[in-house]
Amino acid sequence: MALSTSVNRMTMLGLSVLSILLLPAVAQAAGAGAPHLEGQGMGLIWVIPFAGMLLSIAIFPLVAPNFWHYNFGKISAFWALLFLLPFTFFYGFSLALYETLHVSLLEYFPFIILLFSLFTVAGGVRVRGRLTGTPLLNTCILLIGTLIASWMGTTGAAMLLIRPMIKALEGRKHKTHTIVFFIFLVANIGGSLTPLGDPPLFLGFLKGVDFFWPTTHMLLPMIVLSVILLAVYFVLDSYLYNKEGAVFVSTESAEGEEEDVAFALDGKINLLLLLGVIGAVLLSGFWKPGISFEIYYVHVDLQNLIRDGLLLLIAYLSLYLTNDQSRKANGFNWFPILEVGKLFIGIFITIIPAIAILKAGSEGALGAIVESVTSSDGEPINFMYFWATGILSSFLDNAPTYLVFFNTTGMDVETLMGPASNTLLAISAGAVFMGANTYVGNAPNFMVRSIAEESGIAMPSFFGYMLWSGAILMPCFVLLTFIFFL
Repeated sequence: MALSTSVNRMTMLGLSVLSILLLPAVAQAAGAGAPHLEGQGMGLIWVIPFAGMLLSIAIFPLVAPNFWHYNFGKISAFWALLFLLPFTFFYGFSLALYETLHVSLLEYFPFIILLFSLFTVAGGVRVRGRLTGTPLLNTCILLIGTLIASWMGTTGAAMLLIRPMIKALEGRKHKTHTIVFFIFLVANIGGSLTPLGDPPLFLGFLKGVDFFWPTTHMLLPMIVLSVILLAVYFVLDSYLYNKEGAVFVSTESAEGEEEDVAFALDGKINLLLLLGVIGAVLLSGFWKPGISFEIYYVHVDLQNLIRDGLLLLIAYLSLYLTNDQSRKANGFNWFPILEVGKLFIGIFITIIPAIAILKAGSEGALGAIVESVTSSDGEPINFMYFWATGILSSFLDNAPTYLVFFNTTGMDVETLMGPASNTLLAISAGAVFMGANTYVGNAPNFMVRSIAEESGIAMPSFFGYMLWSGAILMPCFVLLTFIFFL
């Protein structure tokens, strides 16, 4: 329905397609005169730069890997400018500046600072020893990551455990499937039990959802999904492990010296610093001094500035307190965080109109999607909330997508936690679980892929990864639909 409506609108415009750009995404006074983007009048043509950004990530590494490796930052800048320049021309410098500052100060910089801190701290933890990537050990690492992700965040758990996992896989021939399941479980599904686990749940917490509401309501769906995926992984890895025959296990360290222990950790101070990262994030969620600073109508809260400052300080302490040689032996370098930083600034900029159109609800160009979650008598259709939130979260930022459908319900938070708890469960599960469907569905997905590739592990392309998620995750989501949302 949404696609048909969009095609019809594009066809009707014909040669005058530029008139879409002149439709009134009105810059109105909001608050103390702040410009405000209204998505009701925006055509789907504005989503083209965002689609181009995603297609670039999907296609260039496949057809022109060397060109992409050296120019992905320029490509990201191209798509960002392809949105910003026409937007500035048609809607004015004031609105363009406000939207750019808003997404940069409130979303991108907090996002990249948190990733940078976690990447730096977790990269200082080095696993030594003679780890053998047996199906049992690999499954145990996946289980541990799934269990801790809700309490230290999917990004924290993924950054802490990806290098030990890669270390365990050194002697294995088949490695790709393990990293794919690592993204499924540690980088996504494991973060479903607390607001610390994944950004959508943290936004729900800020909206008034009890801290332990996800723990009690998301626990059973998370267990069902995790048990299925761990079992499927163990069977698949056992088959490939037996097919490989004798697995080579290196007894030498990265420096060429003989390892004298079966397992050891260097840089243990970083485990304490990791707790500091968690504490800084918690601080910004619980401490509300009511002080903010305004930068061209964008209000930046004091607690968020302090959080980001603490995260940067923790990253500096990690670099200062961790032996440089240990980081080098750990295969640590800055390319993964640079890649994520350059690509996601393009994503955050080009996503602006897509989120505005969604926020317009039934009056926007994607109104059919919003209307599909409510029956004719006004009752929520929970399985549609699950799939609509999930599919959009697979390609858009899952945090604002969560908020869009949270607000679409029209219910207060007490009702959503009580009589309508299944609706809130559907929104929460869709946002968290289906972030695993694509590399851009959740922040750590792309980071894990980049670190794995830097370590010499061949990872699927954007579409190749979607084949994995489609074949393995989609049947699981259908099962969850029948168990919990019908």
